[in-house]
Amino acid sequence: MKHTIEHDLSDSEAKLATERAIAQYRERYAEYEPFLVWRDAKRAELGFSVKGVKLKGSMELRPGAVDVDLDVPLLMRPFKGVAIAAIDKEVRHFIAEAHRERAQGGGKAT
Repeated sequence: MKHTIEHDLSDSEAKLATERAIAQYRERYAEYEPFLVWRDAKRAELGFSVKGVKLKGSMELRPGAVDVDLDVPLLMRPFKGVAIAAIDKEVRHFIAEAHRERAQGGGKAT
């Protein structure tokens, strides 16, 4: 099941917000070894480790939304909501940051 984070940013601003979010997540939760690898301009693989189990998923940029999907083994399903919530929180933080930068004249409008 995909989790959608809606936004009103351009594709480049949304991509930058997701990159910043994962970088922040990586700093805060280095023990989970989070990663984000772009496969093309709109699709990335993401993942992390929980209790020695590697979890992988995808992130996709769409107009007005970022879709996040994690493939989680049955035994690790309780962690899926926690992981999605953490990613959601970070992405939303950097979407808001992009809005602040735009308002200060540091970003371009869509």
